[in-house]
Amino acid sequence: MIMKPTLFGPSYSVYVRIVKIALAEKGVAYDQVEFDVFDRKDWPEDWLERHPFGLVPAFEHDGFRLYEARAITRYIDEGFLGPSLQPGSARDRALMAQVISVLDGQGYWPMVRQIFIQSIERPREGEADEAIIAAALPKADRCLAALAALLGDHAYFTGSDFSLADAHAAPMFHYFLEAPEGQQLLQAQPSLEAWWQRVVQRQSVQSTYVPPDPP
Repeated sequence: MIMKPTLFGPSYSVYVRIVKIALAEKGVAYDQVEFDVFDRKDWPEDWLERHPFGLVPAFEHDGFRLYEARAITRYIDEGFLGPSLQPGSARDRALMAQVISVLDGQGYWPMVRQIFIQSIERPREGEADEAIIAAALPKADRCLAALAALLGDHAYFTGSDFSLADAHAAPMFHYFLEAPEGQQLLQAQPSLEAWWQRVVQRQSVQSTYVPPDPP
């Protein structure tokens, strides 16, 4: 009997969703333990044993535990049957890793934590901090330009096939593009905009999307 893996973390999380996209692309059935990562009272009792930094996601398969999304998605791709989500050549795998590093180091904070949160989430609680948005815009623009250069004229970040780099990018872009500022910045990068139109139509991306709460 094949053991189903378990994914820990809330579906609204960008990094939990990255893992869910990888699982969907591989056709892997799994269980999910949902909780609010921002409410410590809602954490599983053993959460700091599963993730010593109190973040998400974490993952377990047949007694093997992991945390950090990029480690989990690589395990999913290599440990389960289904289409490969990593390119065959060393150079293309390095490019895939580079895209993921750019997204984590240069994209997530300005695109999601600043522009999306301030433009979409904060107005529900009061007012957006326009200074935060203004400071984030050039950082997000620089990140999009770098990603567009890495994409080139390919359909996906590592060529003609969807990879872990695209899975990593999709949740960040989905939230980012809820904000009008994100839509405007993306329009300046036509190749990246075309990439997004391909990615957002994938079943794995559509089925894992959790839209923001209505105002």
